[in-house]
Amino acid sequence: MTNARLPVGHWIVRGLIGAVLLVALAFGVDAILTHGHTARGAHIAEFDLGNLDEDHARAELSTLAVASHGPVRLRTDSGTAQVDPGALGADFDVEATLDRLLDQPTNPWERFLGMIGVHHQVAPVVHLDDEKFNDALDEQRDSLEKAAVEGGVHFDGLTPVGDFPSKGLQVKRAAAKQAVADNWLSGSVIDLEMEPFSPTVSAQTVQDTLDGPAQNVTASSVRLSSRRDPIVVTPRELGNLVRFVPDGRGGLMPQVKPKDADRTLAKRTDPTESKPVNATFRLSGGSPRVVPSRDGAAVDWRKTAQEIARSAASRDDRSAEVDYRVLRPSLDTAGARKLGVKEVVSEFTTDGFSGASGENIRLVAQDVDGALVRPGKTFSLNGYTGPRGTAQGYVDSVIIDHGRPSKAVGGGISQFATTLYNAAYFAGLEDVAHTEHAYYISRYPEAREATVFEGLIDLQFKNNTPYGVYIETQWSPSSITVRMWSTKTVDVESVTGQRTNPTSPTEVSVPASDSCIPSSGQPGFTASDTRIIRDAKTGRETYRHTRTVKYDPEPIVRCR
Repeated sequence: MTNARLPVGHWIVRGLIGAVLLVALAFGVDAILTHGHTARGAHIAEFDLGNLDEDHARAELSTLAVASHGPVRLRTDSGTAQVDPGALGADFDVEATLDRLLDQPTNPWERFLGMIGVHHQVAPVVHLDDEKFNDALDEQRDSLEKAAVEGGVHFDGLTPVGDFPSKGLQVKRAAAKQAVADNWLSGSVIDLEMEPFSPTVSAQTVQDTLDGPAQNVTASSVRLSSRRDPIVVTPRELGNLVRFVPDGRGGLMPQVKPKDADRTLAKRTDPTESKPVNATFRLSGGSPRVVPSRDGAAVDWRKTAQEIARSAASRDDRSAEVDYRVLRPSLDTAGARKLGVKEVVSEFTTDGFSGASGENIRLVAQDVDGALVRPGKTFSLNGYTGPRGTAQGYVDSVIIDHGRPSKAVGGGISQFATTLYNAAYFAGLEDVAHTEHAYYISRYPEAREATVFEGLIDLQFKNNTPYGVYIETQWSPSSITVRMWSTKTVDVESVTGQRTNPTSPTEVSVPASDSCIPSSGQPGFTASDTRIIRDAKTGRETYRHTRTVKYDPEPIVRCR
């Protein structure tokens, strides 16, 4: 029996198939290894951002964003200029750039080049504001452009000055914008392309404007009517604001830039503006009533600038109006009425305070009274009240400092936090963040209490219902009550567990001072609380959670 030999061509085919399979396997393995990573070999300028996981790549881009705040260096055949990125309206979009970096190549050749270490440039996503970009280049014309002047008129104080036209070379604006977007982060000089420029406005048109409407601009003031008292724009201010620019038809028209009008007149127009006021609630006759919202108003500087330019160029009509945009509240009256704030859904009271602690509790309760938590929103006690220091009227009172009683401004606020926490607890609201005291305080429920400290420890809960939650507080010299008004959807039960793991207090000696408070101490222990939430209509249990808290022993404090 003899062995048949396979044709050479057959072996070649087998070899090619094997090679293709090996390459496919290599690409498949590489695709798995780089999943969720930036593409291999990806660079932005000289920065290597290839094969990084998403968090690492975002951190690198954030560092690059900080480095991008330096001046942008521009160059043409005529000269160079340095421009601040903010003046160009440049903004580096970290997240959009990250998406580009995470886009893995589908072309096998590009993937292969990345696997062998060949890098490729990824264009960063840079947003440029057209108006700011063009204004910035206009300001650099003397440095970057060559004898390219469009006809126009500007003012030197009260005197109109003609900008007589001349041909030359100007920066190609669209190409310049793309060049800056692509190369800004490199830190290198950016070369801008030039193009021939022929003015559209004739010298005669400039002269006619100088002799005619330009004479009107600084001849007298312009009077602007506003929502309050009239505002007078003086001739000198008009000279700073108005210029005559091409109208696109060979003529010149008066122009005032909105940002210039804002900068010049803002101090006089600010009192005429108003912020929108959201609808809220007020308790009247034992039930909540909607307090209507109010629209606000802000100066529309684009339209107002057009009004100023029009009247400034007129010989007879020297009056104009400040134009306003209506600012709508985020919660209007109709929206508030749909929130279902109609009944008490929870209430909690604590007592046993006096003196300075009571004053601090009164102040924080006063701040929170009337707070409205909309559906899906999170309430933060620290965020809502802001600073709670002497400037806000808070005083020294007892706090817990490193496990022992002491004194500090704002002491006692934790009692309000505990009261608020329990009201949110029994309303069935979602517990986002809270922290218990270091050791147990007998007037609070075990494992169902909260402390706060400005800037470090916060109380936060989320309105996880489809209805609004209105917070009412009632303070007396010895007690504080918090009520939640909404639409009842749940019943809440609290089950306190048995105390376990008792620990004994230790004795500490503290130098006698105003902040040293003697204490007889008390044992520590571990406690638990289980919150059970049931649907108010069906009684079906929808949530159960047990929280376990370890209370340290309160030390025996001797003031020596």
